[in-house]
Amino acid sequence: MGLLDGKVALVTGAGGGLGRTHALLLAEEGAAVVVNDLGGARDGTGAGTTMADQVAQEIRDAGGQAVADYGSVSDGDAARAMVQRAVDEFGKLDIAINNAGILRDKSFKNMTDDMWDIVLDVHLRGTYLVTKAAYDQMIEQESGGRIIMTSSTSGLLGNFGQTNYGAAKAGMAGFMRCLALEGAKYGVTVNLLAPAAWSRLTEDIMPETTAEPLAPEKVSPAVVWLCTDDAADITGRIFAVGGNKVSLLAWQSLEIASRPNDQDPWDVAAIGEKIRAASADFPTPVRFTDLM
Repeated sequence: MGLLDGKVALVTGAGGGLGRTHALLLAEEGAAVVVNDLGGARDGTGAGTTMADQVAQEIRDAGGQAVADYGSVSDGDAARAMVQRAVDEFGKLDIAINNAGILRDKSFKNMTDDMWDIVLDVHLRGTYLVTKAAYDQMIEQESGGRIIMTSSTSGLLGNFGQTNYGAAKAGMAGFMRCLALEGAKYGVTVNLLAPAAWSRLTEDIMPETTAEPLAPEKVSPAVVWLCTDDAADITGRIFAVGGNKVSLLAWQSLEIASRPNDQDPWDVAAIGEKIRAASADFPTPVRFTDLM
């Protein structure tokens, strides 16, 4: 007996890296899986069927249920079609994991409009399109569901040379927090993953020595558990997962200055003095390495 027996899952970008390990573990726990992957390069160019086909076959060879899908998450028709594929093949959709992504890294000084637009199109708009199709299906089924969005510490904490990627990933965090509030009415949980894993997407960002300590297989267990019935009360949360460490990221609030709202506004110098005096107590920024 698996924790996901009878469930149906869609994983985007599942032809390699994190998406592949998510798909394999979902299947191991009993879920039928739609393995989506455009089959393109890391920068989003090109397409092919091999990557999705191989993972789907790997699941079937292990005794699981899986079908391949090759649609682009940034195409509305394709996003709706991959959800419909789950319904046509397996009768429903219970789980949607948004994992597809590309990189077009460049310092902001050298950033072009095209580099900015395509990264936001795949990551933020693509997550919207797949989530919208999956969410509508889950509401129609009236049996709840699980939605996972894949963000990044680049968006939540910052990283040099990734303003486009960081903006998209931070946008997902706002999307998730709002949708989690709406989804509660329908039993649909929505959570955000900020993973650290060595893959073709990160191989020139992380040293090769991290390939084993930060293997993608170590991220997937927490993600898959969030898709189970046991996680029905966990929603609207951000989980940083890397290696065998899981951390919850949450906002902090530090009051700097306060006086009754029926008084006049602060003058510039006075509020500046308050901010400067409090700056010594500002929380130290969390860095990617702090979470590992």
